[in-house]
Amino acid sequence: MSLLDTIGSMFGNSPQGGGSQQALVASVLEFINNQPGGLNGLIQRFRENGAGEIIGSWISTGENQAVSADTLHNVLGSETVTNLAAKTGVEPEQVTGLLSQILPHVVNAATPNGEVPADGKIEPANLSGALGALSALSGLFGNKNA
Repeated sequence: MSLLDTIGSMFGNSPQGGGSQQALVASVLEFINNQPGGLNGLIQRFRENGAGEIIGSWISTGENQAVSADTLHNVLGSETVTNLAAKTGVEPEQVTGLLSQILPHVVNAATPNGEVPADGKIEPANLSGALGALSALSGLFGNKNA
């Protein structure tokens, strides 16, 4: 079972539409991989918007710093937030809040030993380490069966 399938099954029983959250995770991976430079491009966006220390903590082997929804909105930009919302069926004002919980775990799991993949691409198969953290987040999405 792939990471996305597992996440989908975690959120699938959500009365709030778990498919939207699975779509959000898939869209996040697609968004990162479609950045010029992949994850390296996202890192650069964080640095350019004064949040380089935050994403650096997700990449390092230490503790992940939290990121606020407002900071994510500033880093990603309104157009990206709106596009992710439209693609996933999540309200635009909810996207950055959800991403603030998901993105640190995705980036952390994609950078084992503090190393960004050479091509900057994140493969869903390489994110198995994020499953425990993401399953703990299932309560955010209303899944009472998780």
